[in-house]
Amino acid sequence: MVRLTTWRSYLACRQAALSCVWVFVLLAAWGSANSATADEPLAGPSSLRLAQASEDADDEPTLTPLPPPAEVMDEEFSTQPYDMPTPVDADLKSILGRLEALEKAATPKKPDVNADLKKEFDENDGRGKWTDLSGDKWAVKLGGQVQIDSINWANVENPPVPAFNYFEFRRVRLIADGVGYGIYDFRLQVETEPEAEDTVTTPVTTIRDAYLSMNEIPVIDRWRIGNFFVPFSLEQVTNDTNNLFLERSIPTQGIFSADRELGMAVYAVNDAKDFTYTTGIFIDSLSEALKERIDNNQGQRISNRITYLPYYDEPSNGRYLVHTGAGVLYTHDQDQLARFRARPQIHEGPFLIDTGNFPARSYTTGNIELATVWGPLSVQSEMFLSSVDRINDDDATISGAYVYFSYFLTGENRVYERYGQHGAQFGRVVPFSNFFLVPGGFGPGAWELKGRWSNLTLTQLDSGQYNDFTFGLNWYWSDRVRTELEWIHPITRFGTTPYGPQTADIIGLRFDFNF
Repeated sequence: MVRLTTWRSYLACRQAALSCVWVFVLLAAWGSANSATADEPLAGPSSLRLAQASEDADDEPTLTPLPPPAEVMDEEFSTQPYDMPTPVDADLKSILGRLEALEKAATPKKPDVNADLKKEFDENDGRGKWTDLSGDKWAVKLGGQVQIDSINWANVENPPVPAFNYFEFRRVRLIADGVGYGIYDFRLQVETEPEAEDTVTTPVTTIRDAYLSMNEIPVIDRWRIGNFFVPFSLEQVTNDTNNLFLERSIPTQGIFSADRELGMAVYAVNDAKDFTYTTGIFIDSLSEALKERIDNNQGQRISNRITYLPYYDEPSNGRYLVHTGAGVLYTHDQDQLARFRARPQIHEGPFLIDTGNFPARSYTTGNIELATVWGPLSVQSEMFLSSVDRINDDDATISGAYVYFSYFLTGENRVYERYGQHGAQFGRVVPFSNFFLVPGGFGPGAWELKGRWSNLTLTQLDSGQYNDFTFGLNWYWSDRVRTELEWIHPITRFGTTPYGPQTADIIGLRFDFNF
């Protein structure tokens, strides 16, 4: 079969040749007509015929106009020009049309490889159809994290406070992340420089994350088992590399929010990703260093967390948003001894507020989350209220809260993950330009101002109240390298605190990188 492109080339050449012939004939006719007498009328080109040569002295032939064809004779013929019909054009169009029809009939139609998938997608209410990827394998990525802290007590009101300056590796961790078989993911994160625990006297490796997740489960979407963050509190489930301050707020870590625990949880999210729900059950306060508990009473934690995103600016990928959330965390204490205490938002140092151990069966904590990102400005806050079921005493109610803001001087914004590793949380800040300094070039990185107030009230347990004010600056060299500078101002008052009413000034500096 001759291809359409070959026929088109042949016909184009043919048409060009015919056009040249017509042009030659017209030029010849026009030249001959000019040699005739001026008063000799000329009809259209189709009426020119070569007449018999006259018998004048030069014996030169002359062109005598013939009457035009009858089909074009009308009353306007003598005043309007006559267009030469071009039957070749009509023939070409007809031939090309037939060739295109033949080619379409002879060429097999390409199958729509997505037709079946589209049909399955529609038939399953937009959820598509499961594909068996049992032949897939694990894909593993190795990483790590290093944080170096320098803490200096600039001022202490009450000298008995053991306020010692220190330097330490705050975190030195190795991480392995993996995905596989289409639906699984895992994480193993170990601390190579762990803090010594009261029950551990020899060097150990502390397990931080060690979990397996199954994803794309109908209705619940994700199921996870292992050691990971208890799903409760926005600040708690946001990884420390993405939180704004050296340490989480007073009421969050170790007070009202649980850290990582051994257990399992399910995570659900709607199609619009503006609503999430998480629930889980965990073992209470299992040592990450010992990694075991041999006891008839294991203790339990049951957590529930919901989040709703009433506003999220899609065109800017969340540069403008409003986040809300709420949660409940129930703890059945493993040894029926409860304790609430806090340092001045640094890793090492004295506990400025401390209830000591007291008998309690359980405690139930509720919280409310609020956060907004409005371009370079962000505000985040949480409030906690906990009821403590004391043994041989009335229930006690304790509370806490924090609110903080940040503002990017270089114009970036905090990155919000609608459905991240632990549900709704904040992610990595990405500078518009990384920090670099080379001959002929300079990049500023991202600069962020920040401020925070946090509170812990334990007056019903006769342990006073603790307020803390923190202001500082973060400098992001890249999305994985940053330095942090903070001025921390703790204030304790009311009730019985370990060192009485106290104020202090602390300067904290951190260099943080991960890979």
